[in-house]
Amino acid sequence: MPPIDEQSLQSYFQDKLDRFGFTPRGVDWNSVEAQENRFAQLARVIRSEPGEPFSLLDYGSGFGALYDFLVRLGLRPLYTGFDFVPAMVAKGRETHPANPDCAFSADEAALAAVDYVIASGIFNIRLETGEQAWREYVLSILTRMDTLAGKGFAFNMLTSYSDPEYMKSHLYYADPCFFFDYCKRHFSKSVALLHDYGLYDFTILVRK
Repeated sequence: MPPIDEQSLQSYFQDKLDRFGFTPRGVDWNSVEAQENRFAQLARVIRSEPGEPFSLLDYGSGFGALYDFLVRLGLRPLYTGFDFVPAMVAKGRETHPANPDCAFSADEAALAAVDYVIASGIFNIRLETGEQAWREYVLSILTRMDTLAGKGFAFNMLTSYSDPEYMKSHLYYADPCFFFDYCKRHFSKSVALLHDYGLYDFTILVRK
């Protein structure tokens, strides 16, 4: 995996959490509506019927908002939330106590294989990392997600088609065509690119 300043990333998200608390802004989303719009796109990778259990890893989970969203849809995820910010993991455990279907971990090496892996927003903040190094880092995480996912995985990224006047230097704006092609060539023949849901990002679904 390319060298990334994970300490600076942890500090960035810890600062957001300290300033905005356990809200969408605390995990660097603008609003509940935008966060749940993204969740809805990512959840399209799931092929389980309502009430049918399936295992899911939320890679970069924050405090588990995706789990709550999926349950409201009538789905039954056997959920593991992974996050490298300890306060996020602690709050996830606090807000989902004594729930055998919902666990949280800060130990990436201990993650087990699941049906689905979802990552929402974890590739957006590159800070001072160069674009090429960040892209290599993203690809290494996608490869890890592919290894862990038995039925499929999904992720989103800011799009390089964003309006130039609103783009920020510490964010990573990805070429959706590059990542679609990479997923087709390396992970699966069944890949979908979603770029039509009213936000300045895109979602890719990879089904096995």
